[in-house]
Amino acid sequence: MSTPVSPPLLPWLRSRFLSSATKLVVSVAAALVWMGSVQHAVANANERKPNVVVILSDDQGWGDLSVHGNHNLSTPHIDSLARDGALFERFYVCPVCSPTRAEFLTGRYHPRGNVFNVSTGGERLDLDERTLADVFKAAGYATGAFGKWHNGTQYPYHPCGRGFDEYYGFCSGHWGNYFNPPLEHNGQLVTGDGYITDDLTTHAMNFIRQHREGPFLCYVPYNTPHSPMQVPDNYYDKFRDAALPDRFQNPKQEELPMTRAALAMCENIDDNVGRILALLDELKLTDNTIVLYFSDNGPNSFRWNDGMKGRKGSTDEGGVRSPLLIRWPGHIPAGRRVPQISGAIDLLPSLAELAQVKIPEDRPLDGMSFVPWLTVGNDAPTDRLIFSHWAGKVSVRNQRYRLDAQGQLYDLVNDPGQTTAITQQEPKVTQALQAAVEDWKREILSQLERVDRPFTVGYPQFPITYLPARDGVPHGGVERSGKAPNCSFFRNWTSTDDAMTWDVDIATAGDYEVTIYYAVAKSDLGSTIALSLGDETLTANVTEAHDPPLYGQEQDRVDRGSESYVKDFRPWALGKMTLPAGTGQLTLKATDVKASQVMEVRGLTLTLQNP
Repeated sequence: MSTPVSPPLLPWLRSRFLSSATKLVVSVAAALVWMGSVQHAVANANERKPNVVVILSDDQGWGDLSVHGNHNLSTPHIDSLARDGALFERFYVCPVCSPTRAEFLTGRYHPRGNVFNVSTGGERLDLDERTLADVFKAAGYATGAFGKWHNGTQYPYHPCGRGFDEYYGFCSGHWGNYFNPPLEHNGQLVTGDGYITDDLTTHAMNFIRQHREGPFLCYVPYNTPHSPMQVPDNYYDKFRDAALPDRFQNPKQEELPMTRAALAMCENIDDNVGRILALLDELKLTDNTIVLYFSDNGPNSFRWNDGMKGRKGSTDEGGVRSPLLIRWPGHIPAGRRVPQISGAIDLLPSLAELAQVKIPEDRPLDGMSFVPWLTVGNDAPTDRLIFSHWAGKVSVRNQRYRLDAQGQLYDLVNDPGQTTAITQQEPKVTQALQAAVEDWKREILSQLERVDRPFTVGYPQFPITYLPARDGVPHGGVERSGKAPNCSFFRNWTSTDDAMTWDVDIATAGDYEVTIYYAVAKSDLGSTIALSLGDETLTANVTEAHDPPLYGQEQDRVDRGSESYVKDFRPWALGKMTLPAGTGQLTLKATDVKASQVMEVRGLTLTLQNP
């Protein structure tokens, strides 16, 4: 199913788009014009390659933009990318967060990189996968990422191990509080400044200023409008009592408070996109900067999405169709509309071709460059397929039809809401797409292995390793603070039979400083804890109380459901452990329990000494 990254232009046009001699003449002429512009661009690129800014929103549906016809909100800055550049009418991502990020970063379907979950290690992208940042860094770009990573926490899964020179944000799948939250900057714990989306934008802008001489790749993966639904009053007040003319097709399924909060968060995103665009203008970088905007899956609630079926988590149209807007003045015609289907797998080869950056050809890419569609505007290919997969369900889309995960065929041109299956009326199309799905499962889905990948520890170039509760396993009576693991902590540690474990792979033998992030009431002091790995054990007595309150609820616009509220956990330096290289199980237990519980645990850090 793989397509070469940059096929020779004219054969590619002939094989994919041309149906008549007339079209051939017209397209060849257009192609020659385009090739001339590319040659000019390459000549200029020898002096300075274009900067690249990629902005990714989280749980924002296709319909959450005013440029797509939603009258409930206004997103003028994001919309301006379509006015001044190109809007893709049929662009597809994955049903959930981490697989989309993996496909964007690699140009390959996420099963190839073993992304099979959104938490507890399944979100990690295999280390032998090459990322967009790897490719651009090798071409001389300064690289920075600012936001939600969600493809691995521990180095070398960490962004700083995947080609990014600078990282500011959080690596988990979601975060529990958006105001002055705990974040990290290149591995060091820091406290965010204000509302998280504003803060991430500020750090991205600082990176752009620092590298204004270019070239730079600035990746800004926002974590909104993902829950918890927190947004400053000056955005929410507009929607608090507003009439919403555009509603979900079944209004009984729509939760209006959720819709109002999501729309407010989207308008905040828009203002932050405006800040980045204004900075590019101020620094006179606009004409030499590619700006790209998309989202990672369908909307996280039932709200207006132009009547499409499905939402986040679904392989139907509404769960996987995303905005895609891209601007590069003087290179991408203003107001271009791209009708061809495309996907997150296409972004790496397309950005590489636009920037004239070489991608090594040692592995197949599933994506293809859409650059000719931006410049020549060819007819849509009839043989292109985009596959959507999650939780064992596979759907496939060609230019006209979608075969859903149940094997039912829909005509998305005449029935964009997938209301009436035409499986029986179009048996040849159905059979062809069913066969394509089976081929995809054999070729690509079969590569997805839910193998045990221990959490990596002890790399000299990144000596501190975080082992959050999210990545641990509770035993006995220990439980998570919320059903969703990503921002949870361990609680109900009441017995010497209870334990928390982390499977680890120690890269470097040596001494490690151990810190535990804990909370405990004064009345529960006195227990003895033991952290062990193999023959090495570190014991300590719980003697200092730290009993902060849960918070987050006061900022939530709607109930957060199974997601945990948060606490400010205190770091406690337990001491040093001498650990051998290799795999093992790190176990935290109590050898003596003096009160009703031992403590609550947010996680551990292991810091390699004298790396």
